[in-house]
Amino acid sequence: MRFVSAIAVLALATGMMQVAAAQADEGAFGSEERFMARDGAALYRGICQSCHMPDGRGAAGAGRYPPLAGNERLETAGYPVFIVVNGQKGMPGFGAWLDDAQVAAVVNYVRSHFGNAYADTVSPDDVAAVR
Repeated sequence: MRFVSAIAVLALATGMMQVAAAQADEGAFGSEERFMARDGAALYRGICQSCHMPDGRGAAGAGRYPPLAGNERLETAGYPVFIVVNGQKGMPGFGAWLDDAQVAAVVNYVRSHFGNAYADTVSPDDVAAVR
């Protein structure tokens, strides 16, 4: 289990470095080392895709990264909000690095892409209620 957690931490660091490199001119991080991207797609590319893959199909190897594509567990909007904020199993929580609007943006992006078509959206207030 420690190996999977180490992989998750490495993936987080890789994602953070990718965001920093891709947005260096735009100021990827603020003074509090929080992600600066506001768009759900940009947040997904910078944080999530290193484990869940660019197409959202997940991966298996040293660890198992569940698919987000066509994932019925995303139907209940509170589920992905809780997971993004707090983490679960090998996935670290991102609540310390993302504000409520950013969590809402990335959750809404995942719930409306990769073959997912959940029409109800998550608001920053919904995220605040989970924290």
